[in-house]
Amino acid sequence: MRRVAVFSSAGGSMAERQGRFGKAYQILDEAIASRTFPGCAFGVLASGRVELQDALGRFTYEEASQVVGPETVFDVASLTKVAATTAAAMLLVQRGRLDVDQRLGEVLPEFVKGREASDPARRVTLRHLLAHSSGLPGIVEFFRSEKTAASLLSACEKLKLEAEPGTRAEYSDPGFILLGKVIEAVTGEALDQWTSREIFAPLGMAATGFCPSEASRTAIPPTEMDQGFRGRLIQGEVQDENASVLGGVAGHAGLFSCVGDVLKISAAMMEPSPLIQPETVRTFAQRQGPAGSSRALGWDTPSEPSSSGRYFSPRSIGHLGFSGCSLWIDLESEVAVVLLTNRTWPDRSSLLIRQVRPAFHDAVREGLSGSR
Repeated sequence: MRRVAVFSSAGGSMAERQGRFGKAYQILDEAIASRTFPGCAFGVLASGRVELQDALGRFTYEEASQVVGPETVFDVASLTKVAATTAAAMLLVQRGRLDVDQRLGEVLPEFVKGREASDPARRVTLRHLLAHSSGLPGIVEFFRSEKTAASLLSACEKLKLEAEPGTRAEYSDPGFILLGKVIEAVTGEALDQWTSREIFAPLGMAATGFCPSEASRTAIPPTEMDQGFRGRLIQGEVQDENASVLGGVAGHAGLFSCVGDVLKISAAMMEPSPLIQPETVRTFAQRQGPAGSSRALGWDTPSEPSSSGRYFSPRSIGHLGFSGCSLWIDLESEVAVVLLTNRTWPDRSSLLIRQVRPAFHDAVREGLSGSR
């Protein structure tokens, strides 16, 4: 029997919770000590109950730096792809306003304008974009040459495919930039406005959105000291350079959120709710082609090895964020785990997060198993 998410507070005292999840705390403490990240917030949802919501560390490695709290808002980077863009696509499909097998050029005519009839770009569908199998390149540094949102979008629409649609899986930021514009074309609204009204507000995600106000920026951990593109501290504004040129609102990056809010959208994926129906979740959670790809529609699924660790079932969906954030949802066990960090502070060189994520997820799942 599936239980409705009640979002009660975590059971037991802090000492009791740290006892169950002691190993997880130890892993995060050691990660801070080894400068994997200066601070983190994290949460666990199991069968509709928040089992853990806590934080460790500071905004930076300075002793006087602000302490991270469970409510701290982070730049969640590519979690934007699932919490905003994919969630929007799910709702629009559910409402009969979007068909994932529709060709991209039918929604964004500029994508195919001037291309020859034989150009494989004409065969790219929204499903290809969601599954990262469109043939578009993975990362393109548009920001180095494009200085306005209009010119960046135009450059993205003119990209040449590097493979036939459906034949190669390559994680593509340009694909999700275009998906963000698809959502806007279908809804007739800016992505931030539509997702705020149709997704975040109904779920009670009051801290989630794009482009934080200037007044709130100092309450958000900085992501880096940008020595190249902007030449200044990046705090409370999107770290991703392409998203910055796009005005902070994009399909691939730009969202800010906190642990509690990410747990709320996780619950909507696990439980029957007025917002997202179980059949929609099942459709978007199915792995897509080509063979060997772990990608579902918008979501990723556990690979081997996986950042989700050893215990998340094949019926799990999740995503990572470049800034050091992650979300994994086990649809079978009804468990969601959120980890938000600013691992790119003060720069992007450290990759230690790759070892921390699976170890943390394993420790959390072991703590849950031991508590039942």
